[in-house]
Amino acid sequence: MLYILTTRFQEWLDSVGLYRVIQVFTQLEFRAIAAVLLSFFLVILFGPSTIARLRRLKVGDNPEFYNPELNAMNQGKKDTPTMGGVLILGSILTSLFLFSDIVQSRHVHLAVVLLVVMAGLGAFDDWLKLTAARRGTGTREGLFAWEKLVFQLGIAGLVTAFLYGASDPSGNPAAVSLNIPFQRTYEPGSIGSITGIVLNPSVIVLPFLGFLALGTLWIAGTSNAVNITDGMDGLAAGTMTIASLVLMVLCWVASNQSAAHYLLVPHIPAAKELMVVAGAMAGACLGFLWFNCNPARVFMGDTGSLPLGALLAYVAFAIRQDWLLPLIAGVFYLELASTSLQVGYFKLTKGKRIFRCAPIHHHFHLGGWSENQVVVRFWIVAAMLGALALVSIKLR
Repeated sequence: MLYILTTRFQEWLDSVGLYRVIQVFTQLEFRAIAAVLLSFFLVILFGPSTIARLRRLKVGDNPEFYNPELNAMNQGKKDTPTMGGVLILGSILTSLFLFSDIVQSRHVHLAVVLLVVMAGLGAFDDWLKLTAARRGTGTREGLFAWEKLVFQLGIAGLVTAFLYGASDPSGNPAAVSLNIPFQRTYEPGSIGSITGIVLNPSVIVLPFLGFLALGTLWIAGTSNAVNITDGMDGLAAGTMTIASLVLMVLCWVASNQSAAHYLLVPHIPAAKELMVVAGAMAGACLGFLWFNCNPARVFMGDTGSLPLGALLAYVAFAIRQDWLLPLIAGVFYLELASTSLQVGYFKLTKGKRIFRCAPIHHHFHLGGWSENQVVVRFWIVAAMLGALALVSIKLR
């Protein structure tokens, strides 16, 4: 809203001498960093009261595992408030309302829709689990896996379909291209030439159905990956902070014509506001980490993990850097892959296991690492993968 007011009333603000003071709200980089700071401090400010409210509502988690040793390790976490994702959701939405072009940017509109609907799905799943635990029936432990997946695919598909139109496929084919690793999006010789920027002939411009399929799978898959990772104090929040900061840089590159053409990556000016989205997400997760670090005072639950994973993939897909997601979100995908392998191998061999327990953070925990060691070492891996993702865009 501050961006809209500054741009819409520029002449009046200039006439009264205020435009010089608040013109920074028209600058993308300032607004993105401001979104980081505001979302962080909003979580810090409202965190204690929200946690107290969740305690009064008896919205407490009771972690249970098939492994008795893990159950013993997690006894101290019993009745810790969950559904703390409402803190993350509220701070992100407030930051976007103040600092993004929330009126005109279709990319921001889609981000908000995805965030709210996925959070609603996660909240419904959390609430089903909690009410079942209160009744002591255990008859409905949240949504069934297939129900959740159907909703995730449906939401992701709708958002991706609208993103295709917002990406202007006819005017900017690079915005709907298949960005293969190490492939140059533009012809290097065309940069700064009389003929202008020329798309590399080897670049595949995705048709609507191809774009739809890829976007749907990335968004739904990453949403599940973050959900699975949210099993240790601070693990998902810290890793998401790192991934979001990396995305901030990539969003700036995609929206800046000189940087995108210099690095030969897709230039997508319409997606510039996603830098503010990534900033708000980074600040909110960092603020949440204040309360979620070991020993955690609150868990984000599906209310936070499902929308965060979906939003992470959406931003990367919109700026056509989804091929970097295996690096940016490498820890999340490792957790997802370990669970899939464990379940598949268990069924195939009728009871044998690859890991001590899945997801893989439990494997290391049972192997002798303390919970803090697992979390911090996974953060280190996430930071190194993020750095590798950033440096790889120059290797073209």
